[in-house]
Amino acid sequence: MNTRLHVLFVCAMNKQRSVTAERLYRNDPRLDVRSAGVRAEAQRRVNEADLKWADVVFVMERDQKAWIQERFRDMELPPIDVLDVPDDFDAMEPQLQEILRSLLDPELDRLVRMKKPRP
Repeated sequence: MNTRLHVLFVCAMNKQRSVTAERLYRNDPRLDVRSAGVRAEAQRRVNEADLKWADVVFVMERDQKAWIQERFRDMELPPIDVLDVPDDFDAMEPQLQEILRSLLDPELDRLVRMKKPRP
């Protein structure tokens, strides 16, 4: 039985913000994490399989949530939370790590406590 929370981090290009979030949390034993982007040129683009896999999606900007909701409107989507993290940072930049941790740590702690085991 898998009790780990499946978390998908999304930004525009999957090169800086979402990759940083994935790296920050990939060794957390409570979580399974992935990252993706919404743009056609993204390193790895969000797909239906990612959204079916995810228990929760964290996007960096509101337009990314809207893009997912529009593109996958025929799917039952997991909850999508907007972090409002601007595209002003390089991957793994200390200030970006600090911002992501401050936004995500309390929310992930809450979600893990609420998580029901997967069959």
